[in-house]
Amino acid sequence: MKTLAQNIADVPRSVAFRPATILVPWLICLLVAIGVHFALPMIVDDYWVNVFRRVGVFVMAAVSLNVVNGFAGQFSMGHAGFMAIGAYVAAGFSYYGSLYFRGEANAPDFMIQGTLLMLVGIVAGAFAAAGAGYLVGLPSLRLRGDYLAIVTLGFGEIIRVTLELTGKQVYDAAQFQAAPIQSLATLPFNGSTGFERVPPYANLFWVWLFVGIICVVAYRIKNSSAGRAFLSIREDEIAARSMGIDLTRYKVRAFVLAAFLGGVAGAIYAHIGVNPSPTDAGFQRSFDIIIFVVLGGLGSLSGTAIAAALLTILSEVLRGPESIVNSTTGVESLLEAAAVLALLAVGLRIVRDRGWRVLVVASMAPVLLVALAFLAQWLASTLEIKLSDYRMILYALLLILVMLLRPNGLLGVREVWELFGPEKPAGRPGTPTGTPGAQVASGKEPAP
Repeated sequence: MKTLAQNIADVPRSVAFRPATILVPWLICLLVAIGVHFALPMIVDDYWVNVFRRVGVFVMAAVSLNVVNGFAGQFSMGHAGFMAIGAYVAAGFSYYGSLYFRGEANAPDFMIQGTLLMLVGIVAGAFAAAGAGYLVGLPSLRLRGDYLAIVTLGFGEIIRVTLELTGKQVYDAAQFQAAPIQSLATLPFNGSTGFERVPPYANLFWVWLFVGIICVVAYRIKNSSAGRAFLSIREDEIAARSMGIDLTRYKVRAFVLAAFLGGVAGAIYAHIGVNPSPTDAGFQRSFDIIIFVVLGGLGSLSGTAIAAALLTILSEVLRGPESIVNSTTGVESLLEAAAVLALLAVGLRIVRDRGWRVLVVASMAPVLLVALAFLAQWLASTLEIKLSDYRMILYALLLILVMLLRPNGLLGVREVWELFGPEKPAGRPGTPTGTPGAQVASGKEPAP
């Protein structure tokens, strides 16, 4: 009889527990967050630091929506509602917690305690959004297609109107400390004006740390057994049902997971120096996030993140091109980044014939942003035409162009790192690599 140690030694390496595969992604998230927090302010000014905090928020929102729209193939149009729930719950924890324990909302000597309140609020906001996702998803995900889109759109509008009907915000610390329960019972979120004076505890470190966490979680969901069930439902619901997959159960699960991650994105959004308002739960915000997902590729996490980052930066360039044109450091940084990417593409092309085209396209993005900034400033100064007024028209034209040239989005269902890996052997569609069918199709004799 084998001992426990012998049984563990007999486990194949492909399925054995490897701590590195568990810990390395989280360590990379931490290092990237630290690097962005300390390096970015040395390159750009405070305006672009705030822009990159917004970029992180929208990357989280797009990746979370991709769980239900991309993985499970369900068209949700109310994702901004889940973000708004997370934003208001987390903002309530931070603002009223600071008011109760410190007596004011943004005291400099309350930063550590305020950050802890923010983290608690993020967890609470995420679970609140997930609960709302379950309540909406359970009865509505028996629908599909246009009917599901209409239901989720109605949910977002319900959240928006509900937030507009909330009570007045409490500014007096003594009043709140005297009767906190009675004050919170009226949902004092300031109605249609929006929640004001929320402490901006989410700096670059916290924003990009949660970006990394959400991306890792979403990627592991995609490669889990539940993720495979989501993908099978997306491809063919009838075939998935015939294989024993409970469609309603997995659709609700995808909806709850997407709502949970969206709640985290909304909670971070409430702490980057903006005032959460009911318009954040409206159709326009949901439509922006849907554009990120469709342009990046339904099912591609890296494609969605790239599209969200590029379109958010593009929007800021159109809104204020002078922030780039009048900044010598900003122009030089973008052109230097383009040059580095171009050199890497040349080096990779010499070494191998995989992935260099991705770097060429990436090197063009900073150059195009600089050119667009100069064009926008020239149009505004010479012809008095503000491209920022035509932002949604440009979005629509970009969406049409991508759908004509890349119907599956920038990356389709692939991830960006797959474009740098070894090319898979040719085989019949649906034939796994390494099977006799794939070997015959590639001109090799099947193994006996």
